[in-house]
Amino acid sequence: MNQKELQSFLDFKAQQYESAAFISHDPIQIPHQFSKKEDIEIAAFLSATIAWGNRVSILKSALKMMAIMDNSPYDFVLHHQEGDSKKFRGFIHRTFNEHDLLYFVKALKNIYQNHGGLEPLFSSKNISLQERIHEFKKTFFELQYPPRTRKHVSDPLKGSAAKRINMFLRWMVRSNVKGVDFGIWKSILPSELSLPLDVHTGNIARKLKLLKRKQNDARALSELDLKLRKLDPNDPVKYDFALFGLGAFEKF
Repeated sequence: MNQKELQSFLDFKAQQYESAAFISHDPIQIPHQFSKKEDIEIAAFLSATIAWGNRVSILKSALKMMAIMDNSPYDFVLHHQEGDSKKFRGFIHRTFNEHDLLYFVKALKNIYQNHGGLEPLFSSKNISLQERIHEFKKTFFELQYPPRTRKHVSDPLKGSAAKRINMFLRWMVRSNVKGVDFGIWKSILPSELSLPLDVHTGNIARKLKLLKRKQNDARALSELDLKLRKLDPNDPVKYDFALFGLGAFEKF
């Protein structure tokens, strides 16, 4: 395919997969249970954090996290006390366990009480969004934390594609006109977003000659970002739906 044909094909696939039907198969269904901005943010951030592995398992674990927080994540985070720690006992999703979740709740409490919430930490206009993720991680771990927990927040400046945080940002920033993403963060433009690069999107991008680099890392993400911004400079990450759908559902 030439570039015009490729764009037409990917536009069609993005349109096909960005629909309400997508939600039932995706961790984004968890924040869709809420209507308050802060509840959506926290449910989305935690669900995205554990979004690796079997999707049924991801959804089961995300629902368990919401149940631990009495299905009121913002209220739970804001009023978290040390005595609440017993509620976390036994929680585990792959390598993310009760100690990690407990620290995440403490860190989120600190962010909402002392930094104005999640959105302002990603909204600086002086640096790229991937650099903002790096700065966010520093703030997130400004409290005393278990060393094992640090690995659960990726850092693009240390070579990571930061798939889960980029997915969370897509959810928060892109328009909700199709009923999938939320569009509740107005301080970041969709044009600033990067694709949540994973096995499916990476493999399909290589098959379509959008990506040469073999590893799914920060350099690959930068390479793919440049190609997708040429296809749609205003909303390059809409192609996440096309690439993921082709890989996960169509085995393209």
